[in-house]
Amino acid sequence: MSFTYHRTIHFKDTDAAGVVYFSNALSICHEAYEALLEMLTIDLKEYFSGRSLAVPIVHAEIDFMRPMYCGDRIYIVLSPTIQLENAFTLKYEIYHNDSDVKKPIAIASTRHVAIDPVTRKRSNLPTELMQWLSVQ
Repeated sequence: MSFTYHRTIHFKDTDAAGVVYFSNALSICHEAYEALLEMLTIDLKEYFSGRSLAVPIVHAEIDFMRPMYCGDRIYIVLSPTIQLENAFTLKYEIYHNDSDVKKPIAIASTRHVAIDPVTRKRSNLPTELMQWLSVQ
């Protein structure tokens, strides 16, 4: 099941050319990931504290088809792919809200691996996240 996140592009997201800078686009995707976790009722403070579990992003990439500008209203569709009980990939398709053309303006992905923060060995994903990933 995909998850949709809505957002407006802010001035701080843009570079000197007035378009969204690539690392800021990935940061916006991470915002969408955090909103997904909240929707799953995962405690963000605990999840990102790294005390009992760490789920680092081990790979990220983004491709742009069209620029995004300050004031643009966008939405991001997150679609997961589970790889193992301790790893998954999220695909982010970014669209303009106001466009009649329903083609993505950017496509990104992040690969996540759950690890024990002490031993640094792979660990199982949280139950709530695993359940959502398994429905896909």
